[in-house]
Amino acid sequence: MKRILNIKFVVAGLALMSLQACFVAKDYEQPVVVKKDSYRTDHISTDTLNMANVSWKELFTDHVLQEYITEGLENNIDIRVAIQQVIAAEAYVKQGKAGYLPTISGNGRFTRSYFSKNGQLGLQLGNSGNSSAIGNYIDLYEVSTNLSWEADIWGKIRSQKRAFDAGYLQSLAAHQAVKTRLIADIASTYYQLLALDEQVRITQESIETRANSLETTAALKEAGNVTEVAVKQTEAQLYNAQGILIDLKNQRRILENSLSILLGEAPMQIQRTDLEAQEITTELNIGVPMQLLRNRPDVIAAEYDVVNAFELTNVARSNFYPSLTLSATGGLQALDASTLFDTNSLFATLIGGIAQPILNGRRIRTEFEVSGAQQEQARLNFRRAIITASKEVSDALYSYEAASEKIEVKQKEFEAYSLATNYSEELLNNGLANYLEVLTAQQNALNSRLDLTNARYNQLKSIVDLYEALGGGWK
Repeated sequence: MKRILNIKFVVAGLALMSLQACFVAKDYEQPVVVKKDSYRTDHISTDTLNMANVSWKELFTDHVLQEYITEGLENNIDIRVAIQQVIAAEAYVKQGKAGYLPTISGNGRFTRSYFSKNGQLGLQLGNSGNSSAIGNYIDLYEVSTNLSWEADIWGKIRSQKRAFDAGYLQSLAAHQAVKTRLIADIASTYYQLLALDEQVRITQESIETRANSLETTAALKEAGNVTEVAVKQTEAQLYNAQGILIDLKNQRRILENSLSILLGEAPMQIQRTDLEAQEITTELNIGVPMQLLRNRPDVIAAEYDVVNAFELTNVARSNFYPSLTLSATGGLQALDASTLFDTNSLFATLIGGIAQPILNGRRIRTEFEVSGAQQEQARLNFRRAIITASKEVSDALYSYEAASEKIEVKQKEFEAYSLATNYSEELLNNGLANYLEVLTAQQNALNSRLDLTNARYNQLKSIVDLYEALGGGWK
């Protein structure tokens, strides 16, 4: 009979091991979210050295900008929030590591139970002569320790730990993504401020020129060479430039406030250099396409989100199968406090059990289906992150090319308008040109200079955008 029982236990154990082999938690494999590398970089040369590997201190050589970036990385609110998210995720990692350990709790309890005097227990206690049973009640003193442990047969605890680990790594990548975005925002805002400074200077020069033109036009009117219409047209052009100056100064103040917020400070005046001093000499190497996965922290975070969802699906799947638990309770128990710590008060209980869910209101099935849907959502978000990364790299490269070409064109345009303005003014002074030609040439020259400044800013911004698109700045 014992031999038959032993065989049954062996068969049951082998069956359990077979089930464990079939339903153990699966290992994560990186999903294929894009069919092929199709990054539109066209004739831009690639290199194994990715621009993203360049430190922001080497890319942005302006010492004032470097100080602002350093200050922003220390004080920016988003950065500090991201750090707290990392700390919270780290706490879950510690919890995941402790998942294999048993849970232990200590208890101290005093119980007084009253019984009916006419009941069986009441009559027995009344006749027992026990001092603790006077008045048909009984006192019970207990000090105990409880231990509970679950065997990780289906990989549930392991998957839970991996999910916590992925969540922690995702929070780290999210923090890095915030750093990358912050550095790019500070640099772009700083360059835009420099561009506005240049446009303010250009507009102020134009106002002085137009004020002189107004005086000249008034003198020509007195000489009978032009009419009052020419004077008013010149005066209106002066007011137009003054209106442009007001708008530019207002934009500059608002931008200073925006940069102050990025630095984690209240609105303040921003010290800065000038646009002409800005020069980025780092070669625009984008690296091989797959480097996007290794450098962009938002892409890295998106994949860790997939890992987290995958492991939580493993946890939900394991809930369909039986759980094996071992629990133990031991301690001291006595009817009298004076004998509680006597050796005769010792007690212990050991329980091993297996539980299989049968009917639970479809809760387990719902959790599994929801986790599967969340895993697919994470996979789609991962795919979108990669596609977005390739788009942003392509956009930044094309913007850089366009800005570089536009600088050359706008420079030639400004030179032509500048000469046209000089020629028309000379002709007007000699009575050989119409005042409208002068006004038109002056307005075109001003717009051309402002556009040229915008083109220089756009060139700098496109480099910043490319650096951010490649995941630079957080290393």
